[in-house]
Amino acid sequence: MKIAIYTLGCKVNQYETQAMERELTARGHTLVPFEGQADAYVVNTCTVTAVSDKKSRQMLRRARKQAPNAVVAVCGCYAQTRPEDVRRLDVDLIAGTGDRMKFLDLLEHAAREKAPAELLDRALGRREFEVLPAGGLAARTRAMLKVEDGCANFCSYCIIPYARGPVRSLPLETAETEARRLAEEGYREIVLTGIEISSWGRDLPGRPGLIELVEAVCRAAEGVRVRLGSLEPRTVTEDFCRRGAALPNLCPHFHLSMQSGCDATLARMNRKYDTARYRESVDLLNGFFDRPAVTTDLIAGFPGETEEEFVQTLAFIRACGLAAIHVFPYSIRPGTPAAEMAQVPGPIKEERAARAGAAAEELHRAYLQGCVGQIYDVLYEQPADGLYQGHAPNYMTVGVEGQDFHNQVLPTRIVGVRDGILLGELV
Repeated sequence: MKIAIYTLGCKVNQYETQAMERELTARGHTLVPFEGQADAYVVNTCTVTAVSDKKSRQMLRRARKQAPNAVVAVCGCYAQTRPEDVRRLDVDLIAGTGDRMKFLDLLEHAAREKAPAELLDRALGRREFEVLPAGGLAARTRAMLKVEDGCANFCSYCIIPYARGPVRSLPLETAETEARRLAEEGYREIVLTGIEISSWGRDLPGRPGLIELVEAVCRAAEGVRVRLGSLEPRTVTEDFCRRGAALPNLCPHFHLSMQSGCDATLARMNRKYDTARYRESVDLLNGFFDRPAVTTDLIAGFPGETEEEFVQTLAFIRACGLAAIHVFPYSIRPGTPAAEMAQVPGPIKEERAARAGAAAEELHRAYLQGCVGQIYDVLYEQPADGLYQGHAPNYMTVGVEGQDFHNQVLPTRIVGVRDGILLGELV
């Protein structure tokens, strides 16, 4: 049958969609665009913000409207945490964040029998890591490898531990095998992803650390770039940096989770570090790697945040000299402790997000300008805006004049900056 899939949210959701796509095509089904006609529509949902919830509902309604007789199926974090909301949306199949292969079995059954079904469990009771095939169906350039699922941090604003369950890790040997296969298939970059990859290994025998996984993957896929997903500051130790800097194919791009640059706010968030520990991580990365790109996320207007606390955050992000910051206003997640705290008025949240966004733009421009004159090995991916574009190891976008450099890694001298991308010349 013809199946259309729409994916919202993080790289883990994207990875799991790619795995489902591979399996569906192996079963003989045809993937089609979500905007057209299909026999079945799948929406892989996100619930990290209220906007994510709204978008998930919109896509389910769109699928039902454009093909009233098709099977409409929903999976992912929104369906896992808010199944009662999804049941009101006229869908045929509801699943959460577990057992993707069983979900596909039920999708086929729903199409054959025209019978509704649900596949929901208690996420906090999960103990096994679901191994899914890595890679994707698009032209082979960058592949994601999911190495971890679940989270045990229970930050006061976050619903994800309830959607994903406790930490489960991909065994080291399996990660090596998958990395080796991806290299053989022609991928030029592997992104290690998960809900909270800093906790990788805590459920495995001997409790290995993330750097052991990184070393193993870099060795297994020698010659292929390896990029890390979001890290917690606790991961970045002197040992981690020394061993990481010795790996020639590890990308010097570190997304180091921050959320706030104020200790009082971090405490209300139930984060497991303070600004001193965060700054220590930034300094270690800058000390061991050559001009690494340290990027982060920032929540503006967290419950109880005062103007003075927000000003502290602005000063802190400037002091850290971050390469890029994703800023968003705090979004209430029902069922979390922060939802019961005193809320910052909406207009103030938006105003602070705008001020933080302006500071982020300033920092990003400064980092890009510092790349001018450098030579990077750029992985070229696709044409855009009159240039052939790709990513440097630091994940900055680079564009050059040319026709087709797809999936080639080419040394490129950076000669300028335009509209947020680096302009390059092939060396």
